[in-house]
Amino acid sequence: APRPAAAAPSSGPPRPPGEKPVASPAVRRRALEAGIDLRQVRGTGPAGRIGHDDLDAFLNAPPEDAAPAPAGRAARTAVEEIKVIGLRRRIAQRMADAKRRVAHFSYVEEVDVTAVEELRAALNQRHGASRPKLTLIPFLVQALVRALPDFPQMNAHYDDEAEVIHRHAGVHVGIATQTPSGLMVPVLRHAETRDLWNSATEVRRLAEAARNGLAARDELSGSTITITSLGALGGIVTTPVINRPEVAIIGVNKQVMRPVWRDGAFVPRLTMNLSASFDHRVVDGYDAALFVQALKSLLETPATLFMEA
Repeated sequence: APRPAAAAPSSGPPRPPGEKPVASPAVRRRALEAGIDLRQVRGTGPAGRIGHDDLDAFLNAPPEDAAPAPAGRAARTAVEEIKVIGLRRRIAQRMADAKRRVAHFSYVEEVDVTAVEELRAALNQRHGASRPKLTLIPFLVQALVRALPDFPQMNAHYDDEAEVIHRHAGVHVGIATQTPSGLMVPVLRHAETRDLWNSATEVRRLAEAARNGLAARDELSGSTITITSLGALGGIVTTPVINRPEVAIIGVNKQVMRPVWRDGAFVPRLTMNLSASFDHRVVDGYDAALFVQALKSLLETPATLFMEA
C-alpha cells in the first residue's frame, strides 16, 4: 500500500558540520543512488531519523525558487493531425530523395552589393512604372549567364542511374518560389537570350503564375541551375538543397550594412552572403569556390554584366 505523505516539511537548513544524519542503510543507499545529500533532508522520525517517507517527500517537493504557474493560463494539450498529401507530399519526397542521393556540400561567400544596389535603385527611379521593378534576382541571372560558360560543369544534370552528366549550353534558371501550396520552381528559360528587363518581366510573371496556381507543367520543369531566396528573411547563411537532377543551387541571403575596411578606413558597405550548394559527385570544391568568386566579382562590379565578351 502507498505510504501516506509526510505532513512535516521535507527539507530544511543544512545540519551543522559534523552532525551525521540518522537513517537506515537502505535509506542511505537509496539517497546515494539518487544523488541526494541526506544532510539536506529533514527527518520526521525519532531523533530526526530519516525514513523512506522523508526521502519521497524531498524528491517530490518543488524547488524553492520555482515560480508558481500564472493564474488564469490553461495548458494547451490539443494535437492537430495533418495528412501529408498532394503537392506537400511530392515536395517532401523530392527533398528526401535529393538529400539521400546527392553528395551535398555548401560554400558561402560575402558579396559587397553596394554598387549593384545603387544601380538597381537608380534604374527603378529613372524608369518608374514604365518598366518592371528590378530586384536583385535579374542581376544574379545576368551574372550566371556571364559565369557559366567558364564553368560548364555547374550548368548540368547528373543521371546517377546511368552515370551520365548532361552539360547544357542553354541557361535555364529555376526560381524557387514560395506559394500557398508549398515550394515551386518555375523556370526562366534561355536566360542567355534575355536582357535585364526581360529577365525581370519573366521572373515576375512566372512567380505570379506559380503563386496563383496557373503555371503550366512545362514552366515547372527543365531548369539547369536554381536560384533560391527568402528576401529580407534570408538569414545570414543557408544550406540550400539541390534541385535534382541539377548539380548546383545558389542561395541569396539578406543584405546587411557592415563596416568594411577600404583604403585605410572603415566605411559602411551593403553586404550579402551567397550560399551555394553543389553535388560533390560532379563538382569539385575548388571549382565551386572559383565559380562563386566569379559571381561575386560580377555583382561587385555590375558594369561588367553589360559588357560584350
